[in-house]
Amino acid sequence: MERVIADAAQFPLAPTVDMSWLDRVRTMRAFNTAPQRFRDAGGPVVIIPFGPKFLVPTFAMVTSPQGARHVLAGSDETFDKWMVVHVEGRHWLGENVFSQTHTPWVPRRRALQPAFTKQNVRNYAGQMVASAQSAADDWAQRGTVDLNAEIRRLTLQVVGLSVFGTDLGSHDMELGRSLEQQVRFVTNRALRPIRAPYWLPTPYRRRFRRAQAVTMRIINQAVDDAIADPTRNAPLIREVLDAKDPETGRGLTRAEVAQELFAFAFAGHDTTATTLTYALWQVGRDVDLQNRIAAEVKALGDRPLTAADVADLPLTVAVIHEALRMFPPAPLIGRMAMRDAVVDGFRIPAGTNVMVGAIALHRDPALWSNPDAFEPDRFMPGNGADRDRWQFIPFGGGPRTCIGDHFAMLEAALALATVVRAAKFESVSTEITPALPFTMTVAGRVDAKVTRRT
Repeated sequence: MERVIADAAQFPLAPTVDMSWLDRVRTMRAFNTAPQRFRDAGGPVVIIPFGPKFLVPTFAMVTSPQGARHVLAGSDETFDKWMVVHVEGRHWLGENVFSQTHTPWVPRRRALQPAFTKQNVRNYAGQMVASAQSAADDWAQRGTVDLNAEIRRLTLQVVGLSVFGTDLGSHDMELGRSLEQQVRFVTNRALRPIRAPYWLPTPYRRRFRRAQAVTMRIINQAVDDAIADPTRNAPLIREVLDAKDPETGRGLTRAEVAQELFAFAFAGHDTTATTLTYALWQVGRDVDLQNRIAAEVKALGDRPLTAADVADLPLTVAVIHEALRMFPPAPLIGRMAMRDAVVDGFRIPAGTNVMVGAIALHRDPALWSNPDAFEPDRFMPGNGADRDRWQFIPFGGGPRTCIGDHFAMLEAALALATVVRAAKFESVSTEITPALPFTMTVAGRVDAKVTRRT
């Protein structure tokens, strides 16, 4: 596919959004509705200036399937990870497969991809199911729980068992808090028009370093244990330690291993927790849907679920997909235009920060019927045959699709099926509020009554 036109000047410059400067700022702060509002004010590809270019970079919002394909589907460096959030992430958190620019990313992705194939992640299914069953039993005994907090704890347990090969126990929430503090620090710096120099000590920076020390202590201990004891059950660490680029034979250094494990630990619990929390909140508001899921799972028997069972859980998977559509963990996908490029018929100048508004694509009334309603049946087999591949991009798209997408989908489907088979859920919270410390998460409590299913 040709995305870049040699003479991009022959195409019209993307229109500037028709809003006052203050409205632009206010709209951008409401990140979960910003893509739709910018689209309505200017079209599917729109430029959003916020001030002088020497002080504030120019942004563009892309909200059409064709535009998303043009930005994300290429395998060259026309759109690369040079937005300020990527630059800050590389400086403070180290380079990893998420934040790397194109050239170093290519061999790193080649080296790590075998660890995250659909076949390989099936090895973690037993840990996922056991953790979910234990959580459901605990919730039913307690009666009323905060789904947001409890599911984050659940996904951290899965990360501990699969990534670190150990039950984190009392360290799970400590790890979760430290991971969140670090990515929040990077995001806050990235959003400031003026940032303190890297060398300047500040109280906020000292808190970041303390949080980073907690994370690295846990990661380094897990790696040391895996190296010292080759029989230790730490399959993902072993995969990363043994990973080699098939073309060059180069493996990862110890520092690179730690940087990748940091990214996996954060993404492996944060995004899945958001999806499961939203899905269970919706299921807890719809008794009929919940009973349909329970019946689908019970038809498989009383034994623990396996990865192979997911193929027989179409409704459960559809619920996860619908949760990802309505509450995507990555509502905005950022790149920088490294040269003048054409996106959906419009010219985007080099140096523009380009954001693909996934959440706008997921809720576009021109693409989805009744887009603001939670209707999992739209993802059932046989439905959506005319759906554009690029109107639903919860894990991004193209070569840089999230490397952990199979892991996340397997964990979410098995966890949802396991807990709904074991317990009944009644949502107490009447609404759910998004937050964006880095990915989109749930803000505050999401209370639900939980009783054992008989």
